[in-house]
Amino acid sequence: MKKYYVNENAQLNGDHEVHTEDCTYLPSSLNRKYLGQFSDCKPAVVEAKKTYSKSNGCKTCCNACHTS
Repeated sequence: MKKYYVNENAQLNGDHEVHTEDCTYLPSSLNRKYLGQFSDCKPAVVEAKKTYSKSNGCKTCCNACHTS
């Protein structure tokens, strides 16, 4: 189980990226929201979409959930 976070700042395409706690691209603590602990990225992205409808997995740490 890993801890997942969503970036509160949208990317240029409007996506809010979901990251694991150990991701190289994890945003600073000022710009992220804790989502919880999950076994993989799919439920983490579902949780992120409750706040940010345009959420997406990080290409680096959540590639299985990266769609754009």
